[in-house]
Amino acid sequence: MNIFHLPSDLPQEEYFEPLLSQGNLLIERIISTGQTTPPGEWYDQDRDEWVVLLQGEATLGYEDGSTKVLTAGDWVLISAHQKHRVEFTSTQPPCIWLAVHVAPSINPQS
Repeated sequence: MNIFHLPSDLPQEEYFEPLLSQGNLLIERIISTGQTTPPGEWYDQDRDEWVVLLQGEATLGYEDGSTKVLTAGDWVLISAHQKHRVEFTSTQPPCIWLAVHVAPSINPQS
């Protein structure tokens, strides 16, 4: 497989492709072609997400009003339950993301 090879017929919605799912770990490729998070909605995930934008341009928005503009090679760590949304994704070229989801560390108290 090649991470940059796009399916010949991309759907209208974002394309999520699990590459490895094992225990508390999920690695997936996401392809965005102009999709954004619907107005008023937020992602609020149970896992930490480390994501790198391999191709394209995108903007993430956070509940506190801050934004992060991403270009190819930029990465972010989104902590579990950090509310965020996708504000923009390029269409030419499409965005290719590599996302690593992992359960947050649990530090037992002594």
